[in-house]
Amino acid sequence: MTKLKKSYCVVSLIFAVIVLIAAMALSIGDTTVYAASTDNGALMDLSDPNESDGEPLDATSDSTNGLSITYNNETGSVSTPVKALLALTILSLAPSILIMMTSYTRIIIVLHFLRTAIGTQTAPPNQVLIGLALFLTFFIMWPTFQQINEEAIVPLDNGDITIEEAFQAAEVPIREFMKGQVLEKDLRLFMDMDQQEYEDNLSAEEAFDAAPMTTIIPAFIITELRYSFIMGFLIYIPFIVIDMVVASVLMSMGMMMLPPTTISLPFKILLFILADGWNLVIGSLVSTFY
Repeated sequence: MTKLKKSYCVVSLIFAVIVLIAAMALSIGDTTVYAASTDNGALMDLSDPNESDGEPLDATSDSTNGLSITYNNETGSVSTPVKALLALTILSLAPSILIMMTSYTRIIIVLHFLRTAIGTQTAPPNQVLIGLALFLTFFIMWPTFQQINEEAIVPLDNGDITIEEAFQAAEVPIREFMKGQVLEKDLRLFMDMDQQEYEDNLSAEEAFDAAPMTTIIPAFIITELRYSFIMGFLIYIPFIVIDMVVASVLMSMGMMMLPPTTISLPFKILLFILADGWNLVIGSLVSTFY
C-alpha cells in the first residue's frame, strides 16, 4: 500500500509539471498589449505594429471584460465593475461599520444583560437576540440611512459627484447621529490624546465640529458602552431582589443544598411577563436614541 501511494504521488507530480509546461507553451506569443489613444473609446494594438498600422481599435471589441475608468478632462465616470468592487469593499466592512457607528452596540449589550439577569442561559438564543438587535438598529438608523442614500449614493450613481464628495456627503448624517449620543467628556478624552491641536475653550458643539471622525468614533463607542452598562445595572436590580428573597426563604427552611436559581427562575420569568418586560425594555432602549 505504501509503494502504491508513492507511485501515485510521483505520477501526479509528473502530470502537474507536464500540464504547467503545456500551459506556458500555449500562452507564449498570445499576449496582446493595448495602449489608450487620445481618441475617446479607442485602443491601440501594440502587439504587432505591421497589423495595426496605427489604426485604433474600438473599445467595445475588447472581450476581456476588465475594469475600466473613463475620464473626460477633469471629470469622469466610474464603470460598473469598479462600482461593484466598491460595493463589495463596503459589504466586507459592513460588520465593523454596523458595530462602531450605529446603535447596534448598545442594543445587543442590553439584551445580553437582560438574558443573563433572568438566568435563562440560552433563551432567547443568540440568533434571536442578534436578529432583534439588527432590526432595531435598522429602525433607529433608517432616517440616517435614507439621508445617506439621497445625498451620497444616488448622486454618485448618477455621476453628479465624485467618490470623495460622496464620502464627505455620507459623513454628515453619521456625524449628526453621533452628535446627539456622544458625551462631551468622552470626546474631550480622545481630543486630549489626539496629536492635533485644537483651539482652547471650545464649547461642546464647537469641539464636536472640529474633531475628525477618527476621534468621534472611539468616543461614540465609549459612550455606548457606558449607557449600555447603566441600563444593564438597572435591569439586574429586580431580578437580584428575587434571588435574595428566594435564597433567604430556602435558608430559613433548611434547604441549603438546593440552588436558589432553580427556584427563582420561574418567579423571575413570571415577574418579567407580568410587568410586560419586553415592551418596557425595548421601548426604553429605543427612546434613548431620540
